[in-house]
Amino acid sequence: MSSDSLIGIIGLGYVGLPLSLRFAQCGSRVLGLDIDPTKVNKLTAGETYILHIPEKDIAAAVSEGRFRATTDFSQAAECNALIICVPTPLAAGNEPDLSYVLNTGRAIAPYLQKGQLVVLESTTYPGTTDGELREVLEAGSGLIAGVDFHLAFSPEREDPGNPLSDVSRIPKVIGGLTPACQQRAMEVYGRAIQTLVPVDSCRIAEAVKLTENIFRAVNIAMVNELKVVYDKMGIDIWEVIAAAKTKPFGFMPFYPGPGLGGHCIPIDPFYLTWKARQYGQETRFIELAGEVNTAMPAYVIQRCREALAAHGKELKGSKVLLLGIAYKPNVDDDRESPAYVLWEMLEEAGADVVYHDPHVPVIRPSREHGHFAGRLSVDLSAENLASYDLVLLATNHQAVDYPLIAENARLIVDTRNAFGQLLKGQPHYYKA
Repeated sequence: MSSDSLIGIIGLGYVGLPLSLRFAQCGSRVLGLDIDPTKVNKLTAGETYILHIPEKDIAAAVSEGRFRATTDFSQAAECNALIICVPTPLAAGNEPDLSYVLNTGRAIAPYLQKGQLVVLESTTYPGTTDGELREVLEAGSGLIAGVDFHLAFSPEREDPGNPLSDVSRIPKVIGGLTPACQQRAMEVYGRAIQTLVPVDSCRIAEAVKLTENIFRAVNIAMVNELKVVYDKMGIDIWEVIAAAKTKPFGFMPFYPGPGLGGHCIPIDPFYLTWKARQYGQETRFIELAGEVNTAMPAYVIQRCREALAAHGKELKGSKVLLLGIAYKPNVDDDRESPAYVLWEMLEEAGADVVYHDPHVPVIRPSREHGHFAGRLSVDLSAENLASYDLVLLATNHQAVDYPLIAENARLIVDTRNAFGQLLKGQPHYYKA
């Protein structure tokens, strides 16, 4: 693959944009394709719209002619490789929603060229790449996968907000429809990724990603369940985990929270659950983990009720400050954030809720929680904090003045142990 080849990356979000910049930094020319003209216009101007992606990196790639963005999918015909990085959410009943993947396939199919490579990176169930996606590509192009064009699956492994997460150093799993498809994908990714991990098929590569995320979901469910059990015993789960992780073998720390967030862990296990049913198989362990994690917001709300009751108040009519709306610390990504579930449950109980998040100054429209769009983050001050009946911490961003909150809040319920050292043993501090 020549250094002058053009790589098309479809979907310029938390996965596609970092990958685009990595290829550009390695000397490839990159065409970013997205249906959102706002994103395309920002990128064309060298601007970022994702907190942890530096604007200077985008501006450099654009000014050097290594990266350009467009909404014109006909330009896919110019690319040597096309990498699909679009959402795979859940539909009603926890069923997979492949509409973004398949609509992308339909959009590029008329422009597929012989010899092109198409790679799917979106997390999905085994059989998507060589099944549904292959079908729409072949139907729309008249070409045959594995004969006229190459087809592969390579799961994304992004970890937004983690400074140690560098796309170039995260090993890349690659499964091809045929050995030639795999080899072609290895050649493309080899330009930008240090370590490649070939597997024997697209389906194995799809299963790898699901296994990684199911592992996390199940272990988070375990510590969430232990949190509830230990709390009844007067035991702090955070101290238990801190001590347990000193064991140099046989233990890996996972941490409890108010529920699962992000576009992977709350969603991906159900992709396998749905697919397993087609084979007559049950996934009881996975589904139980989902039930435990889904129950966490209700547990948090009950802790809020208990904390308020201990101070002579009810949740109904209370003023609540929700601290943190992003799904994880130090990012502006609020997809599937459990904070929104908490917010809805608080309002249903009659509370008056506002939020503060230094990385989400205004809530953007979304598929899941569109009714919150346009709400603004409130400022933090000693006077403002003292006006709330309860501060509920959902996300522990580093860019928050915890001493200010600890000193001025009347009552704090903490789902992330963010105030553990500051307020341990204080009567106005509760963990959830």
